[in-house]
Amino acid sequence: MYNPSSFAIKDLDELREQIHGTRLAMLVTHGVQGLQASHLPLLFKPDEGPKGTLFGHFARANPQWKELQNGAEALVIFAGADAYVSPGFYPSKAEHGKVVPTWNYIAVHAYGTADVFTDAERLLNLVSALTDRHEAGRAQPWKVADAPADYIDGMLKAIVGFALPIQRLEGKRKLSQNRSAEDIASVREGLAASPNVHDQALAHLMR
Repeated sequence: MYNPSSFAIKDLDELREQIHGTRLAMLVTHGVQGLQASHLPLLFKPDEGPKGTLFGHFARANPQWKELQNGAEALVIFAGADAYVSPGFYPSKAEHGKVVPTWNYIAVHAYGTADVFTDAERLLNLVSALTDRHEAGRAQPWKVADAPADYIDGMLKAIVGFALPIQRLEGKRKLSQNRSAEDIASVREGLAASPNVHDQALAHLMR
């Protein structure tokens, strides 16, 4: 992605935090079937490999897993908070009027090639870990073992898993760093006062 140095996230821990905080990622490939994208919950293991490894699964009926099996490089997008920034937020608008709308956002991109697997035990471990992560905090967390074993066996046959060691990792934090301190403060205040929860979340990150 286009990533001026003033916006680039260089800290590995911050990159990993965004990966952990993204509940649904987008996995993009380009192969013999052209561009394909799937929205997937992923499990991130930061200690497996130099930059960590991503784990997930496709429905077997989704042909994109075949691109991974054939060695296609994957781009995984972890989108964070975002907000429209109106020129009306800038004090400099009243001074010279040389302002235009923009968008503030945070995003992390991970690249790599994946190992595809269909082993039932490995798939069971993966879906159990994903379930435990997203059920955590619920009053009565559901577990894979709560469903009949033969039913789960059948569901595992309908999916294909993958492990994707991250070979390249880049992040962008566009939070009005290219504006004056006065403009930045005004954008932050304007977004914080918005009724939109996404705007409020972005304003919090600007602090």
